[in-house]
Amino acid sequence: MRGRGGRAAAVLVHGLYHRPEHFGPVADGLRAQGVEVLVPELHRGSLAADTAAVQAAVDALEEPPLLLGHSYGGSVITGIRGARHLVYLAAFVPDVGESAAALGGTSPQLRDAVVPGEGPDGATHLDPGRAADVLYDDCPGPLAARAVGLLRPQAPGCGRGIPEHHSWKLIPSTYVVCAGDRAIDPALQRTLAARCTAVREWPTGHSPFVSRPALVVDLVAELLGTVSSRT
Repeated sequence: MRGRGGRAAAVLVHGLYHRPEHFGPVADGLRAQGVEVLVPELHRGSLAADTAAVQAAVDALEEPPLLLGHSYGGSVITGIRGARHLVYLAAFVPDVGESAAALGGTSPQLRDAVVPGEGPDGATHLDPGRAADVLYDDCPGPLAARAVGLLRPQAPGCGRGIPEHHSWKLIPSTYVVCAGDRAIDPALQRTLAARCTAVREWPTGHSPFVSRPALVVDLVAELLGTVSSRT
């Protein structure tokens, strides 16, 4: 699982309302271990457009990378070709004809946090006070505040997109269940995890890349080493 110049590579894919900066501590930790890390910006207006942006990042690498998708990012990585290993972090794993929205599992607390937009594009945003409690409840106050400050409006419809390709049917995958998740029902996560090759369960909230980035760094580094040893 090597990037340019034989370096191990990982592509980190954020979820709805989030930005690449949310993965900053994880990206920094992996780069410190010599991993080439790409964190594409989503918010392209549709699942198809988001998938195309991540596919371009994957195609820019010399060798197949590990792909990690968080929440909605699971729908994105499902449609990518050319990865070596998939990591679904509290993420959706759609099957043929399924979308993240159709799979359900979104908590009432998260739905209540969504604030309809006033603009013509129908974009929504998350109420800052509620977002902290739903997405970052296990984070220290300053970390949660920073993460909330990075959130951005979200165009409608992405969660209703249906992947055209289902890479988890073809390559190894690891699902991470976040047992304390207040955004996506852990029971649904465990059901979706059965579609993956391997399962881990962490006692974290929805966003361990904020609350416990070392956990994510260690998992990705472990999987990179495991997979790299097979090549």
